[in-house]
Amino acid sequence: MFRHYYITEDLDDLKEVEQELLNCGLTVPQFHVLSENDAELEKHHLHAIEAVLKKDVVHSTQLGAGIGVIGAVLILLVAYLFNWHTTAVGWIPFGFCAVVVLGFCTWEGGLIGIQTPNYQFKRFQHLLSQGMHIFFVDITPEQHSVLRDVSRNHPSLRYAGSGEATPSWVVKGQTKFSQVMKTMP
Repeated sequence: MFRHYYITEDLDDLKEVEQELLNCGLTVPQFHVLSENDAELEKHHLHAIEAVLKKDVVHSTQLGAGIGVIGAVLILLVAYLFNWHTTAVGWIPFGFCAVVVLGFCTWEGGLIGIQTPNYQFKRFQHLLSQGMHIFFVDITPEQHSVLRDVSRNHPSLRYAGSGEATPSWVVKGQTKFSQVMKTMP
């Protein structure tokens, strides 16, 4: 999938864009609006990005876990190379220390991420602070012409580039889940 970003000030027009995309076969999990004015998005019934995804929690937690794995491996490697594991205490303190380092680094990465804007949206922070809204769409190659045609009919949308998209299996899973939830009593 490919992600395309658009900038706009007109939420009424953006609602029309979303409806046209839905009519052309795209699904709700394929597009979102990033804005600092969530109340207006709710008022216009637009599909805002979840608050947790505005921050870099997931990405920073993954980075922290990666650093933690490196730290844990180093602890175990040092214990092995210096034969500290052959003492009466064995591997237990080193294994425990490795688990603590892994957990701490993962936790710390998440805490840093809570305070940081999502790495995918950092380039839009200046526009968001000016009251602009960022509309992004994740599309398959077959849907590219649909997005192009719809965006051409709405001059208030300004193309702002492309980026890393949500994996297609996640979008399909969200779509199926939404369908199941609508059919449930």
